[in-house]
Amino acid sequence: MYIKDYSSRKIIVIGIFVLVALLFVIRLFYLQVIDNSYKLSAENIVLRYVTQYPARGRVFDRNGELLVYNEAAYDLMVIPRQVKNPDTVALCQLLEISIEEFEKQLNKAKHYSYYKPSVFTKQISKNDAGPLGEELFQFPGFYLQTRTLRHYPFPIAAHLLGSIGEVNKKEIDNDSYYRSGDYIGKSGIEKYYEKDLRGTKGMKVLAVDVHNREKGSYQNGKYDTIPVEGKDIIVGLDAHLQYYGEQLMQNKNGSIVAIDPTTGEILAMVTSPGYNPNKLVGRERSENYTTLRNDTLKPLLNRAISGTYPPGSTFKMINALVALQEKAITPQSEFSCKGRLSRPIKCTHNHKTPLALEEAIAQSCNPYFWNTFKSTLEKTGDVKVGFENWYNDVLSLGFGEKFDTDIPYEVSGNIPSKAYFDKLYRGSWNALTVRSLSIGQGEILVTPIQLANIVTIIANKGFYYPPHLLRKMEGTDSVSAKLTTKKVSAIKPKYFSIVQNAMLQVFEGDHGTARWYKMDSIQQCGKTGTVQNPHGDDHSMFIAFAPLENPKIAITVIVENAGFGSTWAAPIASLMIEKYLKGKVERIVTEKRMMEGDLIHGESR
Repeated sequence: MYIKDYSSRKIIVIGIFVLVALLFVIRLFYLQVIDNSYKLSAENIVLRYVTQYPARGRVFDRNGELLVYNEAAYDLMVIPRQVKNPDTVALCQLLEISIEEFEKQLNKAKHYSYYKPSVFTKQISKNDAGPLGEELFQFPGFYLQTRTLRHYPFPIAAHLLGSIGEVNKKEIDNDSYYRSGDYIGKSGIEKYYEKDLRGTKGMKVLAVDVHNREKGSYQNGKYDTIPVEGKDIIVGLDAHLQYYGEQLMQNKNGSIVAIDPTTGEILAMVTSPGYNPNKLVGRERSENYTTLRNDTLKPLLNRAISGTYPPGSTFKMINALVALQEKAITPQSEFSCKGRLSRPIKCTHNHKTPLALEEAIAQSCNPYFWNTFKSTLEKTGDVKVGFENWYNDVLSLGFGEKFDTDIPYEVSGNIPSKAYFDKLYRGSWNALTVRSLSIGQGEILVTPIQLANIVTIIANKGFYYPPHLLRKMEGTDSVSAKLTTKKVSAIKPKYFSIVQNAMLQVFEGDHGTARWYKMDSIQQCGKTGTVQNPHGDDHSMFIAFAPLENPKIAITVIVENAGFGSTWAAPIASLMIEKYLKGKVERIVTEKRMMEGDLIHGESR
């Protein structure tokens, strides 16, 4: 009988087991000695991943003055899973909070995540963080996170510069860069240039012992990443001019917008009442914001870009330009203040009659511009066709729409269309029906920045660069084409010289409405406006540019409920021009009256 020999199979089986065992040994050696990924996972309970927040970019004015910089601050972070029977009373005393607030914040952190760190107390000052850091070893699960706070050496331009605050859920959902507790630009420059200013976060991995004490960087920083600082930016703002404008507008409701006509850069953007931007920084931000929001004077409203007003008599120059463009009048055309044709709109000034265009602008003659407007609409023989021509010419001057640059929350104002009047009057209307448009009243609404821009167009004889804040960004030699592309109006350049000369007479003519504020050293060109206000006293309005040759500043001033344009807005505009072009103000008496004028608490006008 033949018996099979299985000894060879035994050797094969033993060999297989030896091979498998050898593979396990090799794998274990690799995992334990060469590849430390599992080791890192096991050691997660003693490692702390600390976000390294970059320094936010600084903001400078056009002359190199520092407007916004960073100060050291700290957030107290908590990892709920690591919180073990804390001495709640002691920690509350250190943080100067109640036990109820402690429980509320801890529950909020648990709701976010038991395992991930979140902010327990934010924006702790450098002075307060020192004593707290010395005691944190007693409170497992809590640690300090280095942050920075914005600081404003000039307490000015709060609306323009904007503020930062903690991200909300919507902002986190919209951008994966952010995590709970991060800060983001909420308004102004901080919001628009957030991605440039914020920089890029880094990460530091720290070893922590069972007593919550940091033992240093894990593996000598092998897994750390370095934060990248945000970019510095330079804005077109002149800090000293801005500060001066805010002084002039104390105790007044209104705004000032000044633009460099050669670039479209904002030189000053004052809204009053305003507030100190340092109030919306640190642990007091929420309380101060609530106070400002509830203030009946609305200091959070940026009147310069969000306030809308009828332009009043300042719009007469627009109607003059359109009439010249449409060949409805000539510079020599005269209209009388008296007689049947002047009755729909009466003249409010005492002057000779009839007047030609230049004198009519200088003396702000209402009947003249009613007749000018009527001639424009009736030029083609069809009022509605004439109105469409008027409408398109006005829009080409920057009215009725946003500029869409780097100025957040701007509103568009309103220039009524033919379709609007067709609907309102069921198709039956004529020049007389809409006559209030001839003197800048009725349905027309403009913003102060649009008025400043129209002065820029007049100063440039027909073109403008969109008003904007940015002058230069760190690391780049140019700014967006959206900010620097020239826009040309529908009005021919030759007609602007006529209007410029008329505006010069507002200051220098014997009967000019701003002749009291003439300067021998600077040729100023302007136009007063007294704007009807159905809710109270008239608004005082003034637009101007200077000097006549090679203009360097275009400005609009609105002082709400202040009466005639020549009483408050005109002198404030002229003082701003003097300050910018000469670097100092010599008309001390006028300056004192403007600064001490209190129109909110009952100054007589």
